[in-house]
Amino acid sequence: MVSSFIAYCVIPAYTIIFAGRSGWFTSNLSVIGSWPERQAGFFFLGLLVGIYYLVILRRLLSFLPRHRPETILLHSAFALLVLAVSTPYLPETVPIQAFLHVVSAFSASVLLILCLWRAFWRLSCLSEEALEFLRPYRASMAVIVGVCAALLFIAGIISTAMEIYFLITTTVLVQKAYTHFKMGSWSQPV
Repeated sequence: MVSSFIAYCVIPAYTIIFAGRSGWFTSNLSVIGSWPERQAGFFFLGLLVGIYYLVILRRLLSFLPRHRPETILLHSAFALLVLAVSTPYLPETVPIQAFLHVVSAFSASVLLILCLWRAFWRLSCLSEEALEFLRPYRASMAVIVGVCAALLFIAGIISTAMEIYFLITTTVLVQKAYTHFKMGSWSQPV
């Protein structure tokens, strides 16, 4: 119940409020988070999202018999996210740290996507019913990646719009999958 509230209400609302009225196609969360008055909020957003993914995805991965590769991807994504939100993005004054921030943030997102792809694919292999049940989740992952690519193409940068879309859609997708597995909405193989 708490995780659903966080996924469906807290993370989307906080992300949109944090982004505010900044140019959603001309800026990004890292630039907004580099403003002195927004640094603590940016760090909190990163921790909120990172801890949410870490907790809920670990629970979802527990449905897999062996999930070491996915767990490594998840923990690596979390570590890189923490590094990204704790490293300032100030390219004019500290370009090396800004580069480290960009690489960490991008890598965290890629590792999270890889973790989700592997988790949904491996969960689908548990049974025919799981394969059918997870078909919309696998399709949703393809749509998320496609829309993010389109937003990148439209803006020419990793934009606030793309980051908000990515955060909200992956959070909702992870929560829905976890809720369905937790509630036994599919059958374990015999």
